[in-house]
Amino acid sequence: MGDSGDRSKKGFEDTGLDLPPNKHGNLISASSDESLNDILLRIKSSKTPTVINYGASWCGVCSQILPAFCKLSNQFPKLSFVYADIDECPETTQHIRYTPTFHFYRDGKRVDEMFGAGEERLHDRLLVHS
Repeated sequence: MGDSGDRSKKGFEDTGLDLPPNKHGNLISASSDESLNDILLRIKSSKTPTVINYGASWCGVCSQILPAFCKLSNQFPKLSFVYADIDECPETTQHIRYTPTFHFYRDGKRVDEMFGAGEERLHDRLLVHS
């Protein structure tokens, strides 16, 4: 799109936010349609509960909830956490109408969806699905 800058940084690294470190290795970022498709395939064949945070770098609410999402990944080590920027994964995320949107998966199937932010709301939803 005419961007001649360095696009080697994607996903979390591209947010410019000060994010807490992930202590359990259960937080990943999808930085392309290909990587998000791979992640979705793994989710479908996994028994591990997973939450995907669909956000965008230009979305103020997304920027507010992303540090909390990262922090919550440390509080729920048995869940998998995925961040997907809708601009980096445009084909795979064309069904996303609001940012942030959270999809919750259990036994390979999407079982819940949450729109908007709110750390306490997200925490409570994670408790339900952990």
